[in-house]
Amino acid sequence: MTRPSDNPPQLVGWLKSLGMTKYEALVYIALLKVTSATASEIHELSGVPRASVYPVLDQLRDKDLVSVSQSAPKRFAAIPPADAIDKLTARIGKNAQQALESLTLIHRERIAAEEGSGELIWNIYGIAGIRKRLAELITHATTDIRIIAHSRVFSEEIKDLLKQCADQVSVEIITPSWEGPVPATMNLYLKKPSVLPKELEGCGDMLAGGVCIIDNKKVMVIVGSAEEDAVALFSESEGFVRFFMRYYGLIVDWVRKA
Repeated sequence: MTRPSDNPPQLVGWLKSLGMTKYEALVYIALLKVTSATASEIHELSGVPRASVYPVLDQLRDKDLVSVSQSAPKRFAAIPPADAIDKLTARIGKNAQQALESLTLIHRERIAAEEGSGELIWNIYGIAGIRKRLAELITHATTDIRIIAHSRVFSEEIKDLLKQCADQVSVEIITPSWEGPVPATMNLYLKKPSVLPKELEGCGDMLAGGVCIIDNKKVMVIVGSAEEDAVALFSESEGFVRFFMRYYGLIVDWVRKA
């Protein structure tokens, strides 16, 4: 008779990853080693406690992984491994689909709730967080992207995203400097910042920043461009967006005339 300890430990782990419990895996493996077996024999073969054998067999029957005879005492047999794996993976796929549908519903409810909170203004701290949020906004833009910002805001990732989007949406950038190629489909205006009075020269990083307008519906206002001191305000508030669209319009008109 095969001893329970002869089972490779990783095999039980693999079956557990497919949705079996430890005892289910041990009983199924034990049944594969014989044509059929009684509950008492399964206890000896698998090492599963005698009191747990029948509940485990019921669970395996519910999963269609074992068959049972009508003899007395009842004898149990495992279905072939290929069939068992197919059933287990199909069960996982079904559970995954049901989980996806439920999670999607929860996510949609959150999005719907957020649409009702469009008047809120959110704070974003640090240049890394600002760049991350800007990357998300650029990725989801559908019509146009307009940005006035210090060149430090434009990481290589941001530049790459803008280049990719320039073929699908209108992209307009105003910045003091830009390194690297500029797609023909992207409007780039290079404008040096005004010279600060001598007493404010040390405040350059703090005063630097910008305005990002996405699809005329979302605005992020950046104050500062230093690694830690930068702060941004983000909102989809109608009044907030309208105000900064006017501000952007004044700046871009000035830049185009210069």
